[in-house]
Amino acid sequence: MTYVITSPCIDTTDQSCVDVCPVDCIHFDEGVDKMLYINPDECIDCGACEPACPVSAIFAEDDVPADQKHFTEINALWFTDKDAARAKVTA
Repeated sequence: MTYVITSPCIDTTDQSCVDVCPVDCIHFDEGVDKMLYINPDECIDCGACEPACPVSAIFAEDDVPADQKHFTEINALWFTDKDAARAKVTA
C-alpha cells in the first residue's frame, strides 16, 4: 500500500509533507506542476506525510475518498509520464 496525494493539493503545493518524508518519495517540478506526487514504488507506508499536510490532501491508498480515487493512478503516472499526469490534473 502507499499514500496518495489528492485534489486539495492542486495549486497549494505546500511542502510540509516533503519535509517529514523519511524516504524522499514526494516529488514535483517547481514552476511546472500544480500539485505534489507520491512515488508508490518508494513510499514505505509510514504515514508521516498525512498529518503534515495542511490541506488534508493525503490519504492511505485504501482510504482515498471515492471521488478522489483517480489520483491513485495520477500519482503513479507522474513517475512514468509526467505530461500525461499533468493533463489529468488540469482536466
